[in-house]
Amino acid sequence: MTDKDLRRAVLDELDFDPSLDAVSNGVVTLTGHVGSYAEKVEAERAVRRVRGMRAIAEEIAVRYADEKKVADDQIAARALAIIDWSVHLPKQAIQVKVAGGWVTLTGTVDWQYQMAGAEAAVRKLTGVHGVTNHIEVRPRVPPMAVKDKILEAFKRGALFEADGIKVTVSGDKVILEGAVTAWAERDAAERAAWSVPGVRAVEDRIVAVS
Repeated sequence: MTDKDLRRAVLDELDFDPSLDAVSNGVVTLTGHVGSYAEKVEAERAVRRVRGMRAIAEEIAVRYADEKKVADDQIAARALAIIDWSVHLPKQAIQVKVAGGWVTLTGTVDWQYQMAGAEAAVRKLTGVHGVTNHIEVRPRVPPMAVKDKILEAFKRGALFEADGIKVTVSGDKVILEGAVTAWAERDAAERAAWSVPGVRAVEDRIVAVS
């Protein structure tokens, strides 16, 4: 795929304000502004779905209209409320700090999906400019069992062949290596690794070969 084709594919995938400043050797630069942090995250996800994209330089700004600006204490209270309302997130286990519209999450949970779910919940709140997720995942199973569970998850997936990916487990850290044909397959492999209880870090060295 040429840079011109990649640029067209990315523009077709995006359906709101972010624009392309440049495309060079598979590196996509996103510029512009959006009306919420959730839109900023979705723009990056949309670009990652495009075959041939190798890297992203993301320079999108979040701009709220004056009537939508929210004080930090209000954002913090709403973040705590939405976390407490979720039946999937452990109450009292996650702490919230807000400074200048930027939310920092800390605490300890049992599962990776809980860590990701807390971030997904607060990023939708009005007034949020960004989220830093420092929530830790507490190990639940012996590290020796992690590799087998990851390989089982790979085999259940429909997007890629597990045989093309090498899995190495070191303590509670997982290293993924190999090649896939699209970024969507790479993301699916990483999600499979994170879905295993006991995994606290994933180093994704998988490359997308177009």
